Amino acid sequence: MKKVLIVAYYWPPAGGPGVQRWLKFATYLPESGIEPLMFVPDDPSYPIIDSELVSQVPQNLRIYRGPIWEPYGLAKLFSRSGTRKISSGIIPPRERTGLFEKAALWIRGNLFIPDARVFWVGPSVPRIGKILADEQIDTVITTGPPHSVHLIGMELQRHKGVKWIADFRDPWTSIGYHSKLMLSRYAQKRHEQLEHAVLTTADRVIATSPTTAAEFRRIGARNVTVVTNGFEPAEPAARLDTKFTIAHIGSLLSGRNPENLWKAIRELCDEVPGFSQDLELELTGTVAADVVASVKKSGLEANLKLVPYLPHAGAVARQKSAQVLLLIEIDSAETRGILPGKLFEYMASGRPVVAVGPEGSDIEQIIGETSCGAYFLYTDTHRIKDHIGTLYQQYKTGQLESKAVGTEKYTRRATSRQLANLISGLWE
Repeated sequence: MKKVLIVAYYWPPAGGPGVQRWLKFATYLPESGIEPLMFVPDDPSYPIIDSELVSQVPQNLRIYRGPIWEPYGLAKLFSRSGTRKISSGIIPPRERTGLFEKAALWIRGNLFIPDARVFWVGPSVPRIGKILADEQIDTVITTGPPHSVHLIGMELQRHKGVKWIADFRDPWTSIGYHSKLMLSRYAQKRHEQLEHAVLTTADRVIATSPTTAAEFRRIGARNVTVVTNGFEPAEPAARLDTKFTIAHIGSLLSGRNPENLWKAIRELCDEVPGFSQDLELELTGTVAADVVASVKKSGLEANLKLVPYLPHAGAVARQKSAQVLLLIEIDSAETRGILPGKLFEYMASGRPVVAVGPEGSDIEQIIGETSCGAYFLYTDTHRIKDHIGTLYQQYKTGQLESKAVGTEKYTRRATSRQLANLISGLWE
């Protein structure tokens, strides 16, 4: 069985979709003749913890750990909540950013390039080099963000002669929050230089969406392959909600605030008999204050239910019992290539998806391809209103369900087979 070493910052007990991707790859790769070994940080500073994921780590998976120093630990001495928000990606609009957050963003963007986990690179390279020699491994995969992890792969390729795959779960310089880091001209140029170096020297680059892959090719990347996120097939929920729940499961950060959606729902409350009494708008996970304020301003406070972060198993169960699942992406050209992990888990839930995002999004393409829901632009107030009204009538008659088709290629087993073929092809 061929061995491959996977270098990942996020690993159980960390929570979030980035953990799911490589936890499941590590689970299913052996079925295709690939033995994964993990290299992860020892005692990292994770913004979200999901201890239940530890039980999903395969018992025979060998995991190596390397020490890491992170400046977030020092920053917490001054503002624990502000540090946690920035580490989680919650960056409020500049006019509402406090003095500490502005200073932290400037330091994060200009002093820690490409990110605050860059101090893991130096000590990890020689440590991993010894592991590669001891285990006789000739293939390394790095997965980011944090994109500093890719610098480990670049050094190992350069000095150890290994084949190197760089997996990008998100873009680098084009991701939405990058422009909020108050970068100096030098820092911006340095980010671009490092991104270009990784994309042009890795033996293979993996993107999670077609748009991101095309963007990387324009920058100069070679041998780019799309391997999306995926889902585990799930049994139907034992019982659906009795309320007409429209549920968003997962972080809803600043910028993901479709005011026209809230307006459409408010109009349905005013115009459709029984709608307001049946409606429950549930936002589960970390929700930005401006999103909550916007929902309340729309007159939906009585229908709003805020639920704290759920461990992954609880989130999956909630997806299967809600009547309608809401997916929201930032309305920006920069986010057209974002395919959130929850999209694929929503597919497996058997519940209809209502997605709102930018024009030309890859989300729209996959929803259209699989018929798992409907996609709308931020300006589509009337279309959103009509569609949710139709879903409500189906709910009232007991006919509300998803009719998704062609989703097999997005199962975790299928995407793991695709990755295994990519690994095997490196040495052909």
